[in-house]
Amino acid sequence: MENQFSRTELVIGSDGVDKLKKSRVAVFGVGGVGSFVIEGLARAGIGNFLLVDSDVVSESNINRQIIADYESVGKFKVEVAKNRILKINPKAKVEIRKDFFTAESEDFFNDSFDYIADCIDTVSGKIELVVRADSKGIPIISCMGTGNKLDPTRFEVTDIYKTSVCPLAKVMRKELKARKIKKLKVVFSKEEPIKNSAFDEKTHRKIPGSISFVPSVAGMIIAGEIVKDIVFKRIVKNEEFR
Repeated sequence: MENQFSRTELVIGSDGVDKLKKSRVAVFGVGGVGSFVIEGLARAGIGNFLLVDSDVVSESNINRQIIADYESVGKFKVEVAKNRILKINPKAKVEIRKDFFTAESEDFFNDSFDYIADCIDTVSGKIELVVRADSKGIPIISCMGTGNKLDPTRFEVTDIYKTSVCPLAKVMRKELKARKIKKLKVVFSKEEPIKNSAFDEKTHRKIPGSISFVPSVAGMIIAGEIVKDIVFKRIVKNEEFR
């Protein structure tokens, strides 16, 4: 008899479907990458979520975030994402936190989580999240830069210390090495970023360009890695990444 996960079961087996149903995954950052991570995980059958993001949907998000449309503009991203998960899988359990994760943030996840997806934009937040995950022994996968890029076929999954080209990955390598973090699974692109001169006068930060088919692909790659690691128990210390 067919059900929601019948086709999924054909590729990962009934035991795999059961593992995903019982798994708990935290997704930090519900934007262009994070929203598609959540989409992929929800449709694969992950049963328990923690979603963390303080932002609301804006009109400029519509070009690349699956949770963004004119009906969701102005609503908290975590709330929209939670509702979307429950429309896909009403049996899922979803906890949300309207927080901007920084080094000063309280601890609101523990070692009961099976995986963490780092889709945060800020370097300091990414580093802090990786350090905390490492201290708790929680597997984590981190997304490097997807802005100012046009070729989704250039993404790779590897260890942070094997990355190249990506400016964000370069900073992360240096900072994580200083903190004695020995490994970090990442998704990164070898595509050279396209230069643009856009600048936000309020935040004093450059505005990265983005398009529908780049961060979405990175997000789905991350979802796939999390699912495969959980189902096939590929989570091994000192693992050699592809």
